[in-house]
Amino acid sequence: MRKTIALSFAALALTGSATLFAADLPPSEVIQKFAAKEAEFRKAREAYTYRQSVKLEELDPDGRVSGKWEIVSDIIFGANKQRTEKVTYAPLISLHNITLTPQDEQDLRSVQPFVLTSEDIGKYDINFLGKENADEIPCYTFQVKPKTMLKGERYFEGKIWVDDRDLQIVKTFGKGVGLLKKNEDNQFPKFETYRAQVDGKYWFPVYTHADDVLHFQNSSQRIRMVVKYENYKRFGAETNITFGEEVPDTKLEPKKK
Repeated sequence: MRKTIALSFAALALTGSATLFAADLPPSEVIQKFAAKEAEFRKAREAYTYRQSVKLEELDPDGRVSGKWEIVSDIIFGANKQRTEKVTYAPLISLHNITLTPQDEQDLRSVQPFVLTSEDIGKYDINFLGKENADEIPCYTFQVKPKTMLKGERYFEGKIWVDDRDLQIVKTFGKGVGLLKKNEDNQFPKFETYRAQVDGKYWFPVYTHADDVLHFQNSSQRIRMVVKYENYKRFGAETNITFGEEVPDTKLEPKKK
């Protein structure tokens, strides 16, 4: 994300303890197994339609909404069975101090609903942190950071929670990162993404939330963003699975610098 000038919205390297858990899996094996499950999930999600709604708000010093951007899209299959995005709601943008950039769009598509597959783990340093619950789900936790960054690519940097039974990512907390042009004043919010099970097998992203202060060269701007992924439906199937209201609206603390 950049000041109205623009709001801009993995070789395996493992460090940390190799402590074994009840499942007798060392962290290196957990990574290999969850990355393989993530690859299965990414392929499975390509067979689903769903609705994505995004609301981005500028907040004034008193926390009141002073500007807004909203868009609702249906991710569907066209007549040729190719996935396509159909915008169903897009009111007039009323943002005053920030504008969206291509990096924001990349983050919405691929960073905020972060997937870390066997193909991608070589791009990241993955540091085992320990075990803790995500809500009531026992998880392995890892710190994830890109090893190197290529021009035009966006990456996730932050923490992931991996369910210790299904070995799939169930929660992420971090931000989108990437190379910027010299003197490019783009800032990116920290966000938290939750997943929920679909069809009792895969964990799909259902909710992303950010509440952060973006520090630009000459000013700062607090923003709040909510992204919902709802009405998952397997293409060609009759079962309709709805999410959104079931995930709590957990707020993040504003970023401080």
